[in-house]
Amino acid sequence: MKEITAAAIAKMQKIERLNLINSCTGYKSANLIATKSVNGINNVAVFSSITHLGSNPALIGFIMRPTTVPRDTYKNITETGYFTVNHITVTMISDAHHTSANYDPDESEFDKTNLQEEFKTDIAIPFVKGSPVQLYCKYLNEYYIKENDTVHVIASIEKLFYNEELADKDGWLQIDKGNVVALNGLDGYCLPKLIDRYEYARRDTPTKSFYSKE
Repeated sequence: MKEITAAAIAKMQKIERLNLINSCTGYKSANLIATKSVNGINNVAVFSSITHLGSNPALIGFIMRPTTVPRDTYKNITETGYFTVNHITVTMISDAHHTSANYDPDESEFDKTNLQEEFKTDIAIPFVKGSPVQLYCKYLNEYYIKENDTVHVIASIEKLFYNEELADKDGWLQIDKGNVVALNGLDGYCLPKLIDRYEYARRDTPTKSFYSKE
């Protein structure tokens, strides 16, 4: 097995280091965050850092890269207080990835791709049409990470929308039924498939498959 030290990583060329470190931690979620500016411009951008923080209350978090350069998503969220999270499917990959291009604040990525806006009753922020799982989120707080000049944004899930065929009887969503993709690194889109589910683990008790008939 190849060994690479922290010192060797620091000496790598930027692209090689970026690709290696972004992929070595494993698969990440692939989501589109949609926002609306105070001027009414809709924005959508791909993110791979959205994580579950807790279920009661229902909280998520994501990492915003250094705000030393303009970040339209961050600006819109902090100014309006709301955003949507939309799972990326197989058919959205190319357009979703294109949202990482550097467009001006007065340009909407919806106009530059085949992604379509979807609006729901009493919600001004757009969703991404065709996404099988959609979250309407409210900005709550943020924490500055001094080690790399990033920001950890914390938000609550105010409304949840999902295709009913994804839901199991216990509330669990089998998102591979919706052809939801994951990210390997920054640009490797993958299609995960369910292998099994397991019951709550108890000490000194054999692990049991959720679907076991025994």
